[in-house]
Amino acid sequence: MFSFNNTISLRYLEYKMRQAQSYAAWKESALKHDAISGFEAWKHKEESNSYDYKNIRTRLDILRTLRRQQDDVGLLFALNEGIHGNQGGMGASKLHQLAKFGTKQLITDYVDEIVEALEYISTIPASKEITQQDKLDFFERASHCFGRSALMLSGAGSLGHFHRGVIKSLFEHKLIPNVISGSSAGSISAALLGTRTDDELTALLHDTTTLDPLQGEIDKYRRRLIRKQTDSESLKLLLEAVIPDMTFQEAYEKTGRMISITIAPYEEHQKSRLMNAITSPNVFVRSAVMASCAVPGIFEPVMLMAKNVYGEAQPYLPDRLWVDGAVTDDLPAKRLARLYGVNHYIVSQANPLSLAIMKGEDYLPVPDGVKNVVRLSTHEMLKSGEYFSRRYLRKMPKVGQAMSMFHSAVAQEYKGDINIVPSFSFVNPQKLLGQLSTEEINELVFEGERSTWPCLQQIKICTKIGHKLDDILDHHRDHDVQHLYKKRG
Repeated sequence: MFSFNNTISLRYLEYKMRQAQSYAAWKESALKHDAISGFEAWKHKEESNSYDYKNIRTRLDILRTLRRQQDDVGLLFALNEGIHGNQGGMGASKLHQLAKFGTKQLITDYVDEIVEALEYISTIPASKEITQQDKLDFFERASHCFGRSALMLSGAGSLGHFHRGVIKSLFEHKLIPNVISGSSAGSISAALLGTRTDDELTALLHDTTTLDPLQGEIDKYRRRLIRKQTDSESLKLLLEAVIPDMTFQEAYEKTGRMISITIAPYEEHQKSRLMNAITSPNVFVRSAVMASCAVPGIFEPVMLMAKNVYGEAQPYLPDRLWVDGAVTDDLPAKRLARLYGVNHYIVSQANPLSLAIMKGEDYLPVPDGVKNVVRLSTHEMLKSGEYFSRRYLRKMPKVGQAMSMFHSAVAQEYKGDINIVPSFSFVNPQKLLGQLSTEEINELVFEGERSTWPCLQQIKICTKIGHKLDDILDHHRDHDVQHLYKKRG
């Protein structure tokens, strides 16, 4: 039982964590919190009803023994028995959320051993027992079975600078997945990741003015106590300044990151699209981002642009216009699973609507099972409402379209396996589409960083094996789009 002094100490440490100005300071307080709360001892105790610790311990001992004995064939056979992100239930969220920093040491040791074993197998010389093709087949099969992690960046209006802080923290710890999606404001951050190398990102993520060239003008308006609303021309200038003139295929070739941008149809009877190097390799990234940011009723719908066979810019689906991707598919989890084999999702969530829904669920004093029933029932009611609006509002197409967009926005799933959310629960509506000052942008960026710190260890443990498999199977440098384009004359 905690003493009164221990309770006061824990609350003080929690306050220090919330107010920490650096990851090092946050980590120091988190570790002290675990020591006082007893969770540091919990990490080193293997036994738990929350996962199959016996299975993990047995496999860990086998892998260590085989690698120490340099039994390459035996090690490859043992690895072939299965590399799973949720081996023995070790991926359960509660195992990563009880302590302030880290989880069971057995889980950490097991993940580290798998990574070292994969590295060892990749570096041993080919032989009659294990040929180069044997190794390639194993790594491709292991990657397919293990799956991939994806970073999904939600729509957020002007609050999208929160994503930049999340990205900055993940990048500094080498934890950004190769699969990234973005919708609306999140699409800008996704495009930045997908069109810049690591060296370019290092400079970009620490330079506020580069990411918002209009800030001088915005601060001038702020001094006059006028908050200017972002318009289409301002957005266009911003995107031209920060997103290079390249297609999705060219972006993938440059960085190896598989970015996807969600866009929604402006016309009825059309389906939303996920634009990426697989579905639309020749579409310009900037064009897709402009469409994904086109909030209905605020910005004009956008026609996509793409390169033709001669490398010249031309309209893509010229009879179609597109708008804000967050309206219909803010977090395209199912599509990423189908296209890239993603089965683990890290969500940077700054969408005010989804934050309100998530906060409301947290405050409901009922078990999680009841919350799931309420959520499913609400989705069914929204589907019925959408059917009603489509059937009975045909004579008022604008109203019907608005109702359909509302139903789609509310009925979506806004959570992933790991959710990074800001601490604030109220958002001034003026800020959502208003141009922010330098101070406001810096506050949002830092909020993104600080909101990411508690999730870093969980992300590291859950993605370390997948990162290693991606590194071993890195094929993107073999791609070359230049031969696809012809030259006139």
